[in-house]
Amino acid sequence: MDTEAKHTERDRSSSPDAGEEEEGSRSVRASRLLRGARLAGISWRRAGALGLVCTVLVLLFSHFVVQPFQIPSSSMEPTLQVGDRLLVNKLAYGSGSGPQRGDVVVFDGTGSFVREGVAENPVSAVTRGALAALGLAEPAETDFVKRVVGVGGDRVVCCDRGGRVEVNGVPVEESYLHPDDVPSEVPFDIVVPQGTLWVMGDHRSNSRDSRDHLGEPGGGMVPVDKVIGRADWIGWPVGRWTGLEGTDVFSRVPDRVPDDYVPDSGAQESGVPDSGVPKSGVPDSGVPKSGVPEPGRTPGGAHG
Repeated sequence: MDTEAKHTERDRSSSPDAGEEEEGSRSVRASRLLRGARLAGISWRRAGALGLVCTVLVLLFSHFVVQPFQIPSSSMEPTLQVGDRLLVNKLAYGSGSGPQRGDVVVFDGTGSFVREGVAENPVSAVTRGALAALGLAEPAETDFVKRVVGVGGDRVVCCDRGGRVEVNGVPVEESYLHPDDVPSEVPFDIVVPQGTLWVMGDHRSNSRDSRDHLGEPGGGMVPVDKVIGRADWIGWPVGRWTGLEGTDVFSRVPDRVPDDYVPDSGAQESGVPDSGVPKSGVPDSGVPKSGVPEPGRTPGGAHG
């Protein structure tokens, strides 16, 4: 009985049909594994292609519509903090409109804040540009973020008897300034040429802005066509998510300088000499007496 049972079991396991069935199951498993590997390869390729397409779309969106900018300095405190990621609206000034007084703008300072001809390694420039477009790197050394204080045709004077900046004869109460600052320790009296802007940082004692370039070609003015866009939102960090609302501190400023305007300059009465800048907005030859930068200022950027 035992011998017969063992023989039957041996015959059953070694039968040709059983071998074929086992071989067939191996083939099926191998086929399934191969098909799975092929599908996985296709999925990875599709995922890679999809990732590439998404990256290109983000870069295009960043280039033409909204671009993130990282804030590396304190020149715009308290409005903007070091490490903030701005979302800059590149469509803000379409249809013939231009920057308005009080706008926070990002601009290319080449030729106004930075001398022409400063070259960057092409490979590093492309890499940094791509990362900056995604908000993952600091902007170029030529990019700055400042607040517009004067537009084309404005006469901007500092300071009146109350220590305030005057625009077209109207003193401006700049509520956005850093609490430890005064509107300016450097007196100036300029007329902004058409097509340009007079810009200043909110942290006046720690901002390299139009005041620091009075004696240079261009007189510290930023051409409107160098404006990259208007800073409309803070997108990062999460705790700082907010929109940058416009300010109404310039609401009383007229569009043009009154014909009978005489600056209420406490600076000149206190013995501080006039800026040496004629009403044309073009500095006299040499550095104007008020165009000497404040000691201790640090470079700023979108930048300072």
